[in-house]
Amino acid sequence: MENFKVIVEGSGKHCHVTRETLDTLFGKGFELEVKKMLSQPGQFASNQKITVIGPKGQTTMSILGPCRKADQVELSFTDARALGLSCPIRESGDLKGSAGCKLVGPAGEVEISEGCIIAKRHIHMTPEDAEKVGVTDKQIVKLKVGGERALVFDEVVCRVSDQYATFAHIDYDEVNAAALFGKDPVGEIIK
Repeated sequence: MENFKVIVEGSGKHCHVTRETLDTLFGKGFELEVKKMLSQPGQFASNQKITVIGPKGQTTMSILGPCRKADQVELSFTDARALGLSCPIRESGDLKGSAGCKLVGPAGEVEISEGCIIAKRHIHMTPEDAEKVGVTDKQIVKLKVGGERALVFDEVVCRVSDQYATFAHIDYDEVNAAALFGKDPVGEIIK
């Protein structure tokens, strides 16, 4: 199927933290407060923000919950350059050899030796939707978006799981490049 449509969401700079890091940054036993549920089941933007410090600067960003197995900071290239970080383009969780930084919260700070990435463009998909499209987990596709600055994103990885809802995620540099500012912009998956 060549014209499967998917909602394209912009993913701003954010971080994921371990239980241990959350304890250090906010105090032992602290729990993240849900600000807004996200499109992926069980995932949420929290009310908690931290400061991320790199060699050239710092920025404030939200923590997404729930806690993860590894600390991860997701940036756009614009964000990474402002911080002085050289971040690789990676899938979430692929952190080996990535850039490090300092995380600062109200109760303490944590230096991470790796974990800063530019998230690879991806489409979370349910197994049912993947079957409709005819794609498999980790398959690379293109994502075509319309509008005044229509373009085709290449190298988009399909991430298939029964734990996902079907949505495409790109960072804000890419949102701006395609002027995807409307409500629920849609992209077409091209195999």
